[in-house]
Amino acid sequence: MSIGLPVYNGADYLAQSLDALLGQTYEDLEVVVSSNASDDGTDELLHEYAARDPRVKVERLPRNVGAAANHDVVLRRARGELFKWASADDLYAADLVEQCVRLLDEHPDALLAHSWTAAVDEAGTVVQAHEYPLLTNSRQASRRFRSMLLDGDHMPGALRSDDFYGLVRADVLRRVRPHDSFYRADHVFVSELVLHGRFVQVPDWLYFRRHHGGRLSHDEATVRSWCASLDPRREDRLRHPTARLVGEMVTGYVGAVQRSPLDAAEKRACLRALAQWGASRAARRLGGGDPGVPAEEYDVAPQRRDLAARVVAGQAAHP
Repeated sequence: MSIGLPVYNGADYLAQSLDALLGQTYEDLEVVVSSNASDDGTDELLHEYAARDPRVKVERLPRNVGAAANHDVVLRRARGELFKWASADDLYAADLVEQCVRLLDEHPDALLAHSWTAAVDEAGTVVQAHEYPLLTNSRQASRRFRSMLLDGDHMPGALRSDDFYGLVRADVLRRVRPHDSFYRADHVFVSELVLHGRFVQVPDWLYFRRHHGGRLSHDEATVRSWCASLDPRREDRLRHPTARLVGEMVTGYVGAVQRSPLDAAEKRACLRALAQWGASRAARRLGGGDPGVPAEEYDVAPQRRDLAARVVAGQAAHP
């Protein structure tokens, strides 16, 4: 399998992430890293790891092409039958990959495997732990898509995109449209994946998303800053007005349904769910309603504060 790690100025947490990835109990893997013209010491750190472990493959881009294109770079360089994107901020239990590979072996009809998510702070301390609430394991594609849209729309933004970091069958991953740079492009990408196959979850906290102010999806990000991080050309307000950045999200969902391998009836069911989702969002915005459920309400295990500390120490992250 291949792990793709796109990074831009990630020196603060990169070593911890690489240690967790290279310390996986499933050892038959490569870590393909693309530095997006970093200038903070990231490249020096990467070359140190590559010199120590031949599984680390490092590439440096001469200019910043944005996070979206850099995610595509590591996918195109990957050689494994299974693929997982990884973030230079996050932490991973030692058996995350092994457990996900096992699930995909047990469920050959499944496309993606992941685990429940816990959130950690800058120091690596667990601050929240979340169970997985979506119906993406349904055998009916329109039901999976509907849950991704309507159930996911009331979840905190970080949780909505965690499937993006699951372990995926690479042949299917390469058949869908690459990650784009419009608003919520990661959610559209995962929603297109779920039209091709169901997702399965390890019912344990093995993935640790790090929350910090420098992360792309931090709470203070605007539509434009989010999109410009994905593609610097999105900074141009004349060519890329905010209405376009949001409008491309809607057309992205429609295109995902149209390109899917579903029959006509299932496609119509997906488009009905999309229309319901759009009406729900419009009603909430016009009414000044609640944009979603606070992350704290998904926190089901606040007592598990020691999990990430054991990941950092290189131990198994779950009891």
